[in-house]
Amino acid sequence: MKKIIIINGPNLNLLGKREPGIYGSKSFDDFFKDLTVKYNSFELSHFQSNIEGELIDKIQEVGFSYDGIILNAAAYTHTSVGIGDAIKAIEAPVIEVHISNTYSREEFRHQSYISANAKGVILGFGLQSYELALQSFIS
Repeated sequence: MKKIIIINGPNLNLLGKREPGIYGSKSFDDFFKDLTVKYNSFELSHFQSNIEGELIDKIQEVGFSYDGIILNAAAYTHTSVGIGDAIKAIEAPVIEVHISNTYSREEFRHQSYISANAKGVILGFGLQSYELALQSFIS
């Protein structure tokens, strides 16, 4: 059974409450419960932190023992060289995910320190972006 972790960055703990026009009205916990039922052939887990160092610690912790990481670094995508370096240092493939289409938003969101070291990037499909990333680990 493949072990996949979803790692979420700052403010994603507010999904379902935060800017529902952009992020939708479903909480991540509710979405994750549905995902684990639908993809019960995976060992799924998730982690969220608003703190950059905790995200780096988690990436390093699972980066050599998990089969894949789905990472939504949120605002840190556009600012964190450290998270980009952590991804470069590990063995597990990382899929960068964003709920919104970052290219349709403010210009500073067009830059990613994650993408260069990620296996792939999925953005703009709402919470379904996570499911699309998970499907990439099926084959």
